[in-house]
Amino acid sequence: MIKRILMKNNLSFKQTELEISGGLTVFTGLSGAGKSILFGGILAALALGESGAKFVELELDDALDLEGFGIELEEENIFKMLREKGTKYFINNQAIAKKNLQALTKGFVKHLGARESDEFGHEKFLTLLDALAAEKNPKFKQAREEFTQDFRAWEQKVGALDKILEEEKRVEELKELAAIQIEKIEKIHPKVGEYEELLGLKKRLSKKDKIEEAWARAAAIFECERAVLEALHLSEVDGSFFSECLNELRIIAENQKMEELDFDIEGLLTRIEDLSSLMHRYGSIEGALEFLETKKKELAHYENLSFEKKELEGAVEKLGQKLQKTAAFLSQNRAENLEILEGFLNDYLKKLYMKDLRLDFAQSERLSSWGKDAVRPRISSTDLRHLSSGELNRLRLAFIATECKILNAGRGIIFLDEIDANLSGKEAMSVAKVLEELANFYQIFAISHLPQLSSKAQNHFLVEKKGEESVVKRLDKEERVRELARMVSGENVSGEALQFARTLFED
Repeated sequence: MIKRILMKNNLSFKQTELEISGGLTVFTGLSGAGKSILFGGILAALALGESGAKFVELELDDALDLEGFGIELEEENIFKMLREKGTKYFINNQAIAKKNLQALTKGFVKHLGARESDEFGHEKFLTLLDALAAEKNPKFKQAREEFTQDFRAWEQKVGALDKILEEEKRVEELKELAAIQIEKIEKIHPKVGEYEELLGLKKRLSKKDKIEEAWARAAAIFECERAVLEALHLSEVDGSFFSECLNELRIIAENQKMEELDFDIEGLLTRIEDLSSLMHRYGSIEGALEFLETKKKELAHYENLSFEKKELEGAVEKLGQKLQKTAAFLSQNRAENLEILEGFLNDYLKKLYMKDLRLDFAQSERLSSWGKDAVRPRISSTDLRHLSSGELNRLRLAFIATECKILNAGRGIIFLDEIDANLSGKEAMSVAKVLEELANFYQIFAISHLPQLSSKAQNHFLVEKKGEESVVKRLDKEERVRELARMVSGENVSGEALQFARTLFED
């Protein structure tokens, strides 16, 4: 629910701040006062329209799913729209992309002024039929849940089977490709750590001649060993340290001998190149070995393709038969409740001075997540696309009211554009009474043209021009009476109009 609205620099509005309670909120005033501008600013902060406002802030106390959009949930959530060079949106001072904000608000805001291609899609009617069927038949709910689970499993298996059928068309090609890839790696037969070891060996080989030449010159030190020991002995110095040093040196010299490196250098270089090519292609020797295992599993899969196909075909057929049986049960129960749903809808449509609606119940040969059923609405053989905006909005109201009645639930905010424009007094009062009922579930915002609807509001704001500036004022009971009387008789409010306005609050 929106608790507070703050708007700055919105065309003729300099600054407006409104405190809102739940239920129905109406904006009234003379034409050109700025009602639509104010209304559009609120919608713009929810990314549901465009506005000339530089700044709009809305405070909501709803429990919203903000974590899915990377935004921390607060006890009271602040929506902001800031327009400078471009338009930016924020929730709790954290930026959010317009498309993400639209995805969020779509879950709790109904804007009845905007046409949606799927607003009367068969899924919405089937949801209500399912609720009616579950209330009448205790087995229906369990059957519906089982169908959903089975359909999901069936879809997965059908997808896997389709993949196999596609693979089957080119299985020989895929088998040959996998075999070639396996052969290339197995032919090289790489080992982890081998490449680094061979690089070290190559480095030593490149210095072989220099190492041997240097150690040949250094060997002269061993010829002086006896002379040095004799000198140390004559000097009465213990010569063991020198002997130990030379022994260590002999070990090092022995290890530097290159005889063990006298092998096929070309073979060494070829081996390094082979390993290098694998590393370049797969990132590392470990990566090449992982790829090898993957391809071996793929090849085994292609070899067992016919067995997997047969197994999946059996599972698909078995699940399909179960789904067909459950779908028939769902269809039967839905069809039994079709007249009840029509009755609820037509009760509201009658109150709204609309013609009866008929629901055509059809079945498809193909299964969907809803079974095999489809529901298409029509009003006196008229396609809903040909309804006027006023008729369409009243049909929307009837559907929302029916939804609340059947589900005993409803949550969010409804914005109504021109809901009582061009209506008679009786029609406007019927709309007002339906909105009064809906206000038990939804917070509703509307621009009102007639006193009947305005009289049912919990929040009544007057929008008027003072010079070049638009201002908004919350009306108290007596001020509301005068405003309703003005809506009846014009600027020169008559006594009869005042009396009529008072009776509206008694109705």
